[in-house]
Amino acid sequence: MEKVYVFGHKKPDTDSVCAAIAMAYLMNQTNKKYEIIPRILGSINNETKFVLDSFGVKCPKYLNDVKVQIRDVNYRRGLFVDKFDTIQDAYNKMSESTSSGIPLVDSKNNNKLVGLITLKEIAKELIDGDRRRIYTSYDNILKVLDGKEILRFDDEIEGNILTATFRSTTFIQDVKLDNNTVLVIGDRHSVLEYAVESGVKLIILVGNSEIKDKHLEIAKQNKVNIIQTENGSFQVSNLINLSNYALKINASDIPFSVKESDFLTDFEDIKSKLAFSNYPVVGNDDECLGMIRITDVNEKKKKKVILVDHNEKTQSVDGLEEAEIVEIIDHHRLGTISTSSPINFRNMSVGSTCTIIFGLFMQFGVEIPNNIAGLLLSAILSDTLLLKSPTTTIVDKDAVDKLCKLLNLDYEKYGFEMFKAGSSLKGKTIEEIIYQDFKQFNADDVNIGIGQVFTTDYDEINARKDEYVKELNHISETSNYDIVCLFVTNIITNGSYILYNEKARNVLSLAYDVANIEEGHFLENIVSRKKQMIAAILDVLESK
Repeated sequence: MEKVYVFGHKKPDTDSVCAAIAMAYLMNQTNKKYEIIPRILGSINNETKFVLDSFGVKCPKYLNDVKVQIRDVNYRRGLFVDKFDTIQDAYNKMSESTSSGIPLVDSKNNNKLVGLITLKEIAKELIDGDRRRIYTSYDNILKVLDGKEILRFDDEIEGNILTATFRSTTFIQDVKLDNNTVLVIGDRHSVLEYAVESGVKLIILVGNSEIKDKHLEIAKQNKVNIIQTENGSFQVSNLINLSNYALKINASDIPFSVKESDFLTDFEDIKSKLAFSNYPVVGNDDECLGMIRITDVNEKKKKKVILVDHNEKTQSVDGLEEAEIVEIIDHHRLGTISTSSPINFRNMSVGSTCTIIFGLFMQFGVEIPNNIAGLLLSAILSDTLLLKSPTTTIVDKDAVDKLCKLLNLDYEKYGFEMFKAGSSLKGKTIEEIIYQDFKQFNADDVNIGIGQVFTTDYDEINARKDEYVKELNHISETSNYDIVCLFVTNIITNGSYILYNEKARNVLSLAYDVANIEEGHFLENIVSRKKQMIAAILDVLESK
C-alpha cells in the first residue's frame, strides 16, 4: 500500500504534532487506498511531550526530507545474475530486460555485489576470449547444451576443450589426452576408448551418440564425467563457452553503484560525469537490489504528503518541491507553496488547525477515541492560549466544549498544567530557546524570523537579556534575516516581552506604536504570533 506522510512545520508545536497524528488517524479510518503516516520535522517541546504522555500517544518518527530517491524510481529490481551462473544466463537476462549490462552477485553471501557484466564483455569474450578453456559447473554445461547426464564425478569442470576432428588413428597417435581435457566427440569408439583410458575430465557425446558398455565401465573406473547432447559438434563448439561462469567476464570487481537511499538529484549529477549506461543498485549492507539505467529516471514516483498547520515552503520539509502535495489543512495566511494540480486545501480563520480537523471528524461521522480527542483539545487550548487569544473563534470554543464533554475534563485546570509543563526553560541554551518555536516569513525581499516562548518567569530571561540580543543579531547576520524577534509570552499577565535584532528596531516601533522601543519592552495583550506579531510587522512593511 502506498504511503502518504502527514506533518506540520519544522519547529513542531502542540498544534502541528497533534494535527498530524489526528489527521492520520482520521484518514486511515476513511481511506483504504493509502497508508497515512504521521511524522514530525523536528524535536518536540516540553508542552507537546506532556500532551502525548498524558494521553498515551507515541511521538511520530522524524522525517528528514521528501526528496525523490533511487527507491522511488522504477529501476530494474531483481535484475542480477549470480557469479556462478552462465554467461548465457547473463545474456538472456539482459536480452529479456533490454539492458546492455547486468550486476554480478554472490548469492551465497546475501546477494553481495561483486561485479558487472555488459554486452561488450560478452562480445569480447566470444571474439577474442580463450575459447579453448572451460571453467564452470557440470550443471551449467548440461543446461547450455540441453544435455543428459550419463556419468558425473565432479560438480565443477575445468579444462581445455578439444573437438575430435582428426582421423581416429591420427588422433590417437598425435593428440595427448589427460585429466585436463574436455573432449567433444561423436560416435567414434576407438577414440572414446582412448579417452576413457586416458582419464579425461569430461566427454561430451554429440548428436546423441552412444558409448559402449565396456568403455562406460572404464570411464567409471577412471572417474570420467560424461554428458550426452543432441547438438552436433559445430553447435557444441559455439555454445559450450557460454556455459562458463559469468565471473569469467566480470568487467569490474568493484563497479560504481548507487544506494537505494541516494537522492535522484545526486544520481543525475553522477551519471552526467561518468556517462555509464548501467549502475547497480545496492541496499545499506551492499546487497544488490537490481540495476538502474540512465533512461529509468524518467519513471519515478514522488512521495505523497499532507501539510498541516503551515503552507509556507520555508517552514516545511526539505525537498518539498520534489513531492506531491495531496492536501493542506491550515489556519494561517496563504504562503508560498504552489502545486501542479488541484488539491484539497482547507484554510479557516480559526485558532487551531485541530479545530478544523475536529470538524472533519464530525463531517465524516468518525467516532473520536479518547486519546485523539485529548490531542485535539490540547492543541486548541495551546494555540488559543486557553481560549484567550484574539485568534479564538466561536468554532474553537464549540470544539473545546464538545471535546471536554467527551473526555469529562476541566479544560482550564488541564490547560494550566499543560502550559506549566511547557514553560520550563531549565537546561536549555539561548539558541534552543529562540528556536524552540521559530517560524520564518518572507515579505517581498524582507526575511523575517519570529520565535515565541511561553513562561511565567520572564526574570529568568531578562537576567541574560544582553546575551539574547547578541544571539538575535548573530542569527540576523549569519542567516540573512532582516528582522528576527523573540516574543516571551506570559498567559497569566496576557502579554509578551519582545527582544529583537538591532535592524528591526524602527519597524517594531512603528508596528506597536512605541517610540524608540527598548529591548524587553512589554506589549500588553500581544499573545498571537499570527494576528498580532507577524501581522503587525507585515502591515508596516507593506505601507512603506
